[in-house]
Amino acid sequence: MFDTETFVAECVRAGTEAQPRLAIKEVLARAVADPSSVARSLPPDRAEIVRLHVSPELTILKVAWAPHMSFGPHDHRMWAAIGIYSGAEDNSFYRRAGDSLSTSGGRSLRPCDVALLGDDTIHAVTNPTAAFAGAIHIYGGDFFATPRSEWRGQPYREQAYDVRRTLEYFERANRTSV
Repeated sequence: MFDTETFVAECVRAGTEAQPRLAIKEVLARAVADPSSVARSLPPDRAEIVRLHVSPELTILKVAWAPHMSFGPHDHRMWAAIGIYSGAEDNSFYRRAGDSLSTSGGRSLRPCDVALLGDDTIHAVTNPTAAFAGAIHIYGGDFFATPRSEWRGQPYREQAYDVRRTLEYFERANRTSV
């Protein structure tokens, strides 16, 4: 049975290991191996980003995507581990191409999948399903205090990542997914 407090404590401990990304990936993989248990504790019933733990060393979030929701290219400037427990996340990866971006592949994640992203990863995310998608995102630092970039427009142009705008976007998704 998934317990949020126990999970966070295990992640914090794993974050002190010699290889924190790999240790956290193991904790996350064990958690999402029972996706229905995670969904009971962290129901994916609305688009949202919920802070489960935030410190200078580690951020743990519940991320729920509305049906067919897409979020454009952005970076984290820290490693990330993503575990899916309901729905799906399709990740499109990019690399810098002069002042813009070029595509460099992708990865589809389904329940029980865990992915590690490097600290230089640039990606966009889409929930390709007609249901809310639930995920746990873990970052190797303070996700909310670290300056990052997002790319908008055509061609893509880099600009400062705006956390407030992101949270508002998730709220708008709730109004349009009813």
